[in-house]
Amino acid sequence: MTNLAQNLAASAARDGAAPAIRLGDAVLSFAQLDEASARVAGLLRDRGVQPGDRVGIMLPNVPQFAAAYYGILRAGAVVVPMNVLLKSREVAFYLGDSQAKVVLAWHGFAEDATAGAATAGTECVLVTPGPFETLLAEITPQVGVVERDGSDTAVILYTSGTTGTPKGAELTHANLTRNAEVAIDLLTLTAGDVVLGALPLFHSFGQTCGLNAAVAGGACLALVPRFDPQAVLDTIHHHRVTIFEGVPTMYVALLTYPERARSDVDSLRLCVSGGAALPVEVLRAFEAEFGCIVLEGYGLSETSPIVSFNHADRERKAGSIGTPVAGVEMALRDVENGVGEIVIRGHNIMKGYWGRSDATAEAIDADGWFRSGDLGRMDDEGYFFIVDRKKGMIIRGGYNVYPREVEELLYEHPAVREAAVIGIPHAELGEEICAAVALKDGATATAEELREHVKAQAAAYKYPRHVWIVDELPKSPTGKILKRGIEAPADLVA
Repeated sequence: MTNLAQNLAASAARDGAAPAIRLGDAVLSFAQLDEASARVAGLLRDRGVQPGDRVGIMLPNVPQFAAAYYGILRAGAVVVPMNVLLKSREVAFYLGDSQAKVVLAWHGFAEDATAGAATAGTECVLVTPGPFETLLAEITPQVGVVERDGSDTAVILYTSGTTGTPKGAELTHANLTRNAEVAIDLLTLTAGDVVLGALPLFHSFGQTCGLNAAVAGGACLALVPRFDPQAVLDTIHHHRVTIFEGVPTMYVALLTYPERARSDVDSLRLCVSGGAALPVEVLRAFEAEFGCIVLEGYGLSETSPIVSFNHADRERKAGSIGTPVAGVEMALRDVENGVGEIVIRGHNIMKGYWGRSDATAEAIDADGWFRSGDLGRMDDEGYFFIVDRKKGMIIRGGYNVYPREVEELLYEHPAVREAAVIGIPHAELGEEICAAVALKDGATATAEELREHVKAQAAAYKYPRHVWIVDELPKSPTGKILKRGIEAPADLVA
């Protein structure tokens, strides 16, 4: 039997009194979390949920998320994690597409959750701290864990839909169980560790490297419901956090936070970055400022998510996503000038896209290789480097320009906090290179100065002809910079 929920049952049996989840002063032991998950499984059973049925979770980073997640799995059902910020139309899509029977939704987002659920014909159970626990107390718990096969779907993770309608990646019990083991090994995670849970748990990074790894390893997950530099620093200090997991925008926010020097972060022993490429300048500055090693990894929703990682006991190469993790292969396809599309094969590859056999066949070939859509290169020691998203590449006058390379140069300018390079249509050249830049608090720089900074260090066809300064760059709920949300000044696209 391979049910991901077994990890919680095993940790509770090993040391039930150990802290599993912390949020502020509240603490949930492994025994309490196991009990709560058994009651959630009972609640679902009483509402007619059968093994294999889909159940939505629309909860922020709160202890109830963990109880709901493992409760759904315990019942043999499939978890459909959803962003709490989804609007009713989007809620209806997620629930309707997955044919979810029930959704557990946070009370603070009740309006959109209930409206979307009603449209999809899904029963909505609102989760309000206090009343929800009272409801669970009246339920007869489902003591056992329903048997599932390793190839059965455990979680359907919807991809962000950068190329149209979101697709549901079906991750199996075996996918997620093995990936949690990989995370424990990479982080050298033990029961004494405290992992910061600031990454959204509805996302694969926070779910596998945060929740599932901590639960399987008997470690504690210290939750931060909404990323805020002060809240993160306070949590690290208060709970003696040993492992920080974040996306590049979180590292930038902590690094540029004026009050950072006042916080005690001595407990940190390891920082992990993923979700997008971490600019080399940010990595170096963070390590110097926080006195903690940063290991960069790479993964996607479709890969459970860990694919490759930099290892603490091996050489780290700045800007590299490291080498493939145990049991996973990486290769380059359609290589041109040393750059090709990264393809992946191994125990981490999803079963397929839910109800989308056409999209699955397009993504995974007959030999089991998954096409990532990311362009990369590999050095002679087998270290991989992300060059860019395949769809993000700019072709200017017949020359390929990778935005990541130009962004790295912009990040080297002392005034730059965040930068995003995009292409806009150009009558003669096909596309022209442009950059939207957000400056550090109190810093000053002109668009001309930033353009010249890149021009001095890059080939003539690579530097951005147009630069504009913005207060903030648009971001996804997971903190990724959303290039499709960047609007070029009207005079450039007229």
